[in-house]
Amino acid sequence: MEGSERRRFVIDLPDQGAALALAGEGEVTLRRLAELTGAQVVLRGLQLHIDGRPSQLERAAALVELLRPLWREGQPVSAVDLQTSLQALSSGKGDEHRELSQQVLARSQSGKLLRPRTLRQNAYVEAMERHELTLALGPAGTGKTFLAVVQAVRNLQERRVERIVLTRPAVEAGERLGFLPGDLQQKVDPYLRPLYDALHSLLSPERTAALLEKGIIEVAPLAYMRGRTLADAFVILDEAQNTTTGQMRMLLTRLGENSRMVVTGDPTQVDLPAGQLSGLEEAARVLEGVEGIAICRLTAADVVRHPLVQRLVQAYAREDSKREPPAQRRR
Repeated sequence: MEGSERRRFVIDLPDQGAALALAGEGEVTLRRLAELTGAQVVLRGLQLHIDGRPSQLERAAALVELLRPLWREGQPVSAVDLQTSLQALSSGKGDEHRELSQQVLARSQSGKLLRPRTLRQNAYVEAMERHELTLALGPAGTGKTFLAVVQAVRNLQERRVERIVLTRPAVEAGERLGFLPGDLQQKVDPYLRPLYDALHSLLSPERTAALLEKGIIEVAPLAYMRGRTLADAFVILDEAQNTTTGQMRMLLTRLGENSRMVVTGDPTQVDLPAGQLSGLEEAARVLEGVEGIAICRLTAADVVRHPLVQRLVQAYAREDSKREPPAQRRR
């Protein structure tokens, strides 16, 4: 049994930028670090003092060291970074998690370095690199869409493709949209907003608008894809859980020469009429093991929004499991 003796460990920080990145605004990150580890964490100038029992001190120091690649570069350490790093340490995958800091995908318009933040996210990025078709299934907040857009922009900037095609199904493309002003594109724009938001964070609204005007980036409802061949393109189908089986098959067969496609969706948020099979669910089952296709399954542990979102996803997953018939749960 561990003794009650408290000890102190001091970590020297290289500069004020690193100190601010680690502490967070109003030292909120340090307070969260203390909550997660039970240690007392105090920043004094360019020294981080960690006090606590041996196990607390070891846990806090290991967590700070695992996050060193971020704060050393002046990149803010968020509550999500703390949570995902702690999960990696607890599962014995600290070394693998540390390597994620080297996987810089892009820099946002605000200057933030964009990296995969969990091991499964990293596997997802690697799958998009290696496969012509990638299916990403997982709950909200796991970065499915954003990472796909990052990868699409990288492919465009590196001239591996000539254009980006982003599409989503507009589930309510009936009476409700009919009463909205404008043409069909304007009516479905609210459904496509998350895709625009991801583009704006990477390219700026002005650059995005210029590429849209030139047709280098196309953001369109799924209905616009019928009858086309999507060659030399990086294609993203978002919210794919709301495609019918016919729509999914239609889009998958649009894939042309020198193109890649990423299909993302959350099987727990299907908005199709009751009893109608989701095209995403069918595709994930039918395409398992097919050469050239990767199927990535993200979980609540990969949620990289607010830490509360992760707990929300886990709570609803537990509730859903209670409602499923026993036979379905065993599948």
